[in-house]
Amino acid sequence: MPQNLDMHPPGDTAEFSDSAWADVLQAVDRTYSELVSYQEQLESRNNELRALRRVLASILTSVSDFLIVISRDGLVEEASASFCTALDRNKEALSGAEFAEFVVPGDREALRAALAQVLGRGHDMTLEVCLETAHGADPVELRIAPRLDRRGRRSGAVLTGRPLGELRRAYSELEASHRALQDTQSQLIRNEKLASLGRLLAGVAHELNNPISFVYANAHALEKYASRFEAYFERVQQGATRKELIGLRHELKLDRELKNLRTAVVGARDGAERVRDIVEDLRRLSADGSGEAADIDLAEITRVAASWVERGTKSDVTIRFEGLDALPVRGRPGHIQQVVMNLLQNATDAVAEVDAPLIRILHRTEGPLAVIEVIDNGHGVPAQIAETIFDPFFTTKDVGSGTGLGLSISHKIAKEHGGDLKLCSTAGPGACFRLELPRGGDT
Repeated sequence: MPQNLDMHPPGDTAEFSDSAWADVLQAVDRTYSELVSYQEQLESRNNELRALRRVLASILTSVSDFLIVISRDGLVEEASASFCTALDRNKEALSGAEFAEFVVPGDREALRAALAQVLGRGHDMTLEVCLETAHGADPVELRIAPRLDRRGRRSGAVLTGRPLGELRRAYSELEASHRALQDTQSQLIRNEKLASLGRLLAGVAHELNNPISFVYANAHALEKYASRFEAYFERVQQGATRKELIGLRHELKLDRELKNLRTAVVGARDGAERVRDIVEDLRRLSADGSGEAADIDLAEITRVAASWVERGTKSDVTIRFEGLDALPVRGRPGHIQQVVMNLLQNATDAVAEVDAPLIRILHRTEGPLAVIEVIDNGHGVPAQIAETIFDPFFTTKDVGSGTGLGLSISHKIAKEHGGDLKLCSTAGPGACFRLELPRGGDT
């Protein structure tokens, strides 16, 4: 008689199996969904990481400054392409090498000490070292900052470096260009001054011709007097009698010539002194102005410049001085003389075709400034060109009559002296130029 080995009813066994399988399937579905989600997140993070690596690689490739990542032991982990190019090595050759080996021996200890201080204290540092580049030692300014891991611990350092050699060469070239510009400016000032002096040559020639002719005439007279006295003393040496000497003295008119001799000597000396004074004025007017600043009398400079303008002008211009007799200022004499000379020459040109030409020169002080105003009764400066009158190469004169640099250079000189040169308004016809300079002396 067969036996039934199943201890449970068939209905109960089926219900238990279906429920268990359902739970297992639900658990598998949840696990699969989570795995899919994790995979998507992992792929997203992986894509972000790839993008970040591409950005980092782009930075390391394109950055012009040096960028180096080192470990706590000072070993290179990452380096920018600019750093590899400077050392003429590829990144694989640099990786794992001690960074200090790439600087000159004399700077290695200072670099190691700086790295130890940054990793110990966590503060940024700036240090200048010389790298041993493919072209020799090149100075570099390094910025050293600590690198932190996920736990905030200092795991190394990040170094950013700016090559100073090229920068210093650029500064050197800039300085050389600046010096060349200053030399050119000085040359322009000298050329403009020579142009102004050239217009005065007729007056200068006349002024020099008179005293030189006077000296020349007196030299001839002295030669004649010397011949007569030589003839008289020759007869004395030959033993002539007193009577013969008295007759010879009367014949040669030695008494009169003796008086004329002193007059001729005085005249020759006066003529020579006049030539000396003219040459001294010319020397002062042609000074290049490159000397040190000094206390000078602006009123005296104005009077000297006015006297030369009067000598060189063809018109019967009247120059009238008003205000203070002395006006001490602080500046370079040659440059200030050039400014005043230019203002007076321009004023003289402005009144060349005016009846009863007049130039007024006012001397006064205003607080810490010494001021002169040059006012003429010419046709004035039209309003449409008043704003451009100080521009370089701007001129209203005919071609060949002016360079257009006089007022521009004068304005720059006034600014360099701490003053100013400006066009001011007048109550009547004509133009007024106002020069302001710091007062000198005890003021």
